[in-house]
Amino acid sequence: VFAGVENPLQAGRYHSLCVVELPDCLEQTAEFEGIVMGARHKELPIFGVQFHPESILTPAGGRIIENVLSIATEKSKK
Repeated sequence: VFAGVENPLQAGRYHSLCVVELPDCLEQTAEFEGIVMGARHKELPIFGVQFHPESILTPAGGRIIENVLSIATEKSKK
């Protein structure tokens, strides 16, 4: 999801909700100041982010969305 995206990533968040603890089936893929910003399932092709990649406040959002579409396309071919 974050391939080709600069680190740190500027991202738009519009809420104050956050993940406190991930279940064992998920692994953290991104964080900011100790807050989970990205996670994926350890076995299934499921992933998510805790920000808005479609926002104008997320300059690399287009790249993230392209990465998600690429992953989904590859998974659907299998």
